[in-house]
Amino acid sequence: MGQCDLPKAVTRMNPNFLDRVLQMLGEPQWRYRDPETWHRLENDLGGCLPADYKEIVDAYAPVQLNGHLYLSHPATKRWNLGEWIRSTSESWSQIDWGTVDVEGDPRLSLRTTELVFGSPEGLIPLASTDRGDTIFYAPRGGDGRGVLFVENEGEFFEFSFSFSEWLFKWLIGEEVTGPGGAAFYPGPVALENLPMSPEERPETRYGPPRGM
Repeated sequence: MGQCDLPKAVTRMNPNFLDRVLQMLGEPQWRYRDPETWHRLENDLGGCLPADYKEIVDAYAPVQLNGHLYLSHPATKRWNLGEWIRSTSESWSQIDWGTVDVEGDPRLSLRTTELVFGSPEGLIPLASTDRGDTIFYAPRGGDGRGVLFVENEGEFFEFSFSFSEWLFKWLIGEEVTGPGGAAFYPGPVALENLPMSPEERPETRYGPPRGM
């Protein structure tokens, strides 16, 4: 057992929200579940990713949720999570943060003078939307408990809860990507498997009724 493979009773930061998300999204497919790929990715990053995030990714990714939110997977060639984290981190690292006045600057919460990406010392990208949002995980935030930051249009918003709680709130239309950023769609959640080849045209499927 690796250092990131803690028992579920320990790793589920908030099993209530994780269970709610799994119920809302419907029967997991587990198409690419492979613990070894997580081991390699976390070794490359030098730290652990949230356990609830990994379980949601294993259950459904690569997938687009409600037409906006993208989740990649570390075991696939296309939509590969490790490659996306690296390329996204490289892009963000090219910004000269010493010359930028950042709204909601994560450095204040992380108690650091430098903003780094793709590392446990800074922000690790987890997911993105086609509306310009990037969801980051900060392992050292929240006094070491880990927090989420969501960036949109140059402003960061900090959320001191688990990824599954963030995702649940996003799916029910709460503003967890900043003011005016809610993306609520009534009815079952729409899930579209991301195409694994240029020719593939995946169909959209839906989670169970949720009374919304």
